[in-house]
Amino acid sequence: MPGPKDLDPSSSPRALLGAELRHAREKAGLSQEELGQRLFVSGSFVGQLEAGTRRMQRDVARQLDEVLGTDGFLQRNCAAAAKSRYPEHFSEVAEAETQATAIREYTPLLIPGLLQTPAYARAVNCAYDPTAPKETIDEWVNGRLERTRLLDHPTKPLLWAVLDEAALRRETGGRAVMAEALRHIAALAHRSRVMMQVLPLSAGAHAAMQGAMKLMEFEDAPPLVYYEGVRNGRMEDDPATVAQLRFTFDLLVASALSPENSLALIEALAQDYAHEEQP
Repeated sequence: MPGPKDLDPSSSPRALLGAELRHAREKAGLSQEELGQRLFVSGSFVGQLEAGTRRMQRDVARQLDEVLGTDGFLQRNCAAAAKSRYPEHFSEVAEAETQATAIREYTPLLIPGLLQTPAYARAVNCAYDPTAPKETIDEWVNGRLERTRLLDHPTKPLLWAVLDEAALRRETGGRAVMAEALRHIAALAHRSRVMMQVLPLSAGAHAAMQGAMKLMEFEDAPPLVYYEGVRNGRMEDDPATVAQLRFTFDLLVASALSPENSLALIEALAQDYAHEEQP
């Protein structure tokens, strides 16, 4: 197994914390597992803190300072690393996406955030909070579009999305918005930037009917899974949980249309939306 990747401490507060944590742990002669035992967390959790894929909470920073004798350094710098433009329950996920080498995602009721267009994202956020001022909506939309820049890289991360047909047929923002959104997904598929499949309504009951999930893999840290509900979400690194949800994703892939047939359906729906929008 390759050694941990060197982090650039100047790249972000989280990278600085991770680099300092790794330095202090190695100086103390502790493995990730040994340090985790002292904090009653897993060794993989420690590894994710060091790799910058998990946010260091203030109480964890305090315990680390005590165990490693870092004189409050981690605690003092924890606040800077915790700043985020995303809701609290999602900020850790958005930051983990930037480190991921592969992302596998299923959303039952909407187009995944990484595949959304500005107009679609605005319609979704306005539906989330119809009373929010325009400035707040603008901030939320910009945050979501910032995440989509991950796809500017020609190959990384691998993004494999299973889209529910119900989400494609749910008219979000109007027909013109939906036509643009589906054409955007089709364009990404045509240039082989995403692996994309549609789970058809005809598939009936399936393994992920209870909600959305996102699986993330990393070069130098254990995989993570994120699943969410209304205005809340949870990140897990438990190997058994990750393996179980990876199996769930594989079941979805097996029930979904092939990439070719999925693309054909998306393009047909986009054409229907655009045609029906015409006077």
